Amino acid sequence: MAGGGFVDENGGKRVHLYEYRITGYFIFACVVAAMGGSLFGYDLGVSGGVTSMDDFLKEFFPKVYRRKHAHLEETDYCKYDNQILTLFTSSLYFAALVSTFGASHVTRNKGRRASILCGAVSFFLGAILNAFAKNIAMLIVGRCLLGVGIGFGNQAVPLYLSEMAPAKVRGAVNQLFQLTTCLGILIANFINYATDKIHPWGWRLSLGLATVPAAIMFVGGLFLPETPNSLVEQGRLQEAREILEKVRGTTKVDAEFSDLKDASDAARAIKNPFRNLLQRKNRPQLVIAALGIPAFQQLTGMNSILFYAPVIFQSLGFGSGASLYSSAITSGALVLATFISMAFVDKFGRRAFFLEAGVEMICVLVAVAVTLALKFGEGEDLPKGIGIFLVVIICIFVLAYGRSWGPLGWLVPSELFPLETRSAGQSMVVCVNMIFTALIAQCFLVSLCHLKYGIFLVFAGLIFIMSCFIFFLLPETKQVPIEEIYLLWQNHWFWKRYCTPEENEHELDGKSIPPI
Repeated sequence: MAGGGFVDENGGKRVHLYEYRITGYFIFACVVAAMGGSLFGYDLGVSGGVTSMDDFLKEFFPKVYRRKHAHLEETDYCKYDNQILTLFTSSLYFAALVSTFGASHVTRNKGRRASILCGAVSFFLGAILNAFAKNIAMLIVGRCLLGVGIGFGNQAVPLYLSEMAPAKVRGAVNQLFQLTTCLGILIANFINYATDKIHPWGWRLSLGLATVPAAIMFVGGLFLPETPNSLVEQGRLQEAREILEKVRGTTKVDAEFSDLKDASDAARAIKNPFRNLLQRKNRPQLVIAALGIPAFQQLTGMNSILFYAPVIFQSLGFGSGASLYSSAITSGALVLATFISMAFVDKFGRRAFFLEAGVEMICVLVAVAVTLALKFGEGEDLPKGIGIFLVVIICIFVLAYGRSWGPLGWLVPSELFPLETRSAGQSMVVCVNMIFTALIAQCFLVSLCHLKYGIFLVFAGLIFIMSCFIFFLLPETKQVPIEEIYLLWQNHWFWKRYCTPEENEHELDGKSIPPI
């Protein structure tokens, strides 16, 4: 089997002794923490809409405004090609990738909850600054503050959800992050559609309303419990057990609590988790979780559609209102896809969703490229039937992404790291994700201008490569307890050469010590 390697449904020595019930306390904690996704989602949705609004362009980018109206009802791949305009979008992600390393320190030493609160405060301040911006410098500084908020939130929230969830429902629980992200995108698109009609300050309202999810996340975060994993890591054992009993709805947590303590003992031996992540025995987590999946998630091209859906549709000839409406349809498809993934990912597994959706996404991108190649030349009018066809197949693409690379791009990395490198590993995930997010955001419009329909063929080729990556290198992780994931590497056809049991030792200041 190409994927190679599995463990039985019990996952390890003690997991069959784990007990849990889904409690109201558990649901509250996960729903509040998942609000961190709404910050990311709202920004993804709102930024593309704002950059297509006439009032925003007239105030900050008058050249783009004039070019847009010179070709308002025509296809023009270069209509929005402006590097300062794309910097408005991408600056957030450059700030996020830098801030995630500070978030790693806070997450490991102060807890997941502390990072969530820091993220909410920074995002709130950035939204205020953007809403009252008077020049491009204020816009960029505000975007950087938003980026710091996203860096902290995206670092802590997936970890929080994975650590709080029982193994058998971890996939669905972790995808609450993706669900709130998608809901944030959808709400942002409808807000943009409404504020586009408010002149001349509607765009300020769109940007300023980002304070709402930030405020909800902060207030809710004040009442969040810390994860048992983090409390054990900090040496607060009694408190950790009490929280574990509350979130599991039972006092019979001896087996799970023992596994948490064993993992914590190993984690304390690691003084430099980033250096530990580079060790041979952690090669699978480094290659798959820290580098491969977060990079490939952006190279699907999906975030280009999310960033610039209104811009893309206007570039292809849609009017301003129609483009915002069309992007709202695609974001609605993303929400639907997330529900599908939440319902079935713990049944069918991560690999099946990755691979099936990969084939579908390749077919759709090739169809988009062929349609544009045959039907469009610069300056041509957009036939109505072709426009509807493009919206439909882009929705199909979104449905495929939304049940695979979207949610699983955050879920799978959060499952793979052992406790001793978990915060450092998640920082790498966010950092790599934001590097590629920023690069795609900065380069997409200029690529659309120069490569035209060829940009979609490039993304199709990348999806083929990443599907092969998943097929050969990622073992199935469904229903495997998060502290037992290391067993997968020891049984995998490729990774077992790096992770044999005799090599599964922890290092302290360059010296090996026996495994716990």
